[in-house]
Amino acid sequence: MFGQPFAVPALLLFIVSVPLILGVIPRNRYYGFRVAKTLSDDGIWYRANRVAGVTLMITSGVYVFVAIAWPYDRAAIDNFSTWLVHLAGFATPLAVGLIIDAWYVKSL
Repeated sequence: MFGQPFAVPALLLFIVSVPLILGVIPRNRYYGFRVAKTLSDDGIWYRANRVAGVTLMITSGVYVFVAIAWPYDRAAIDNFSTWLVHLAGFATPLAVGLIIDAWYVKSL
């Protein structure tokens, strides 16, 4: 699994999402979904970061599915197209998750 192009970033996203979901990260300027609205109120901070943690965890899960379904082989002749599938499998759910997080914070 760790031979896949985005396995390490996906694992790191999964690891950093756990404390956000559990609500153990207090308001700060370094770790979490940090926008003016979340930094202004503890209640908004914890709700928004729980949603952000879930979207990060889903992003990691989607990439694991992509990595299993379309394994990347560095020695393959046509490995660039597989790498692009991996990039899309990592970046697309991440972007969608950030959009969902921003929409959720705006709705609070």
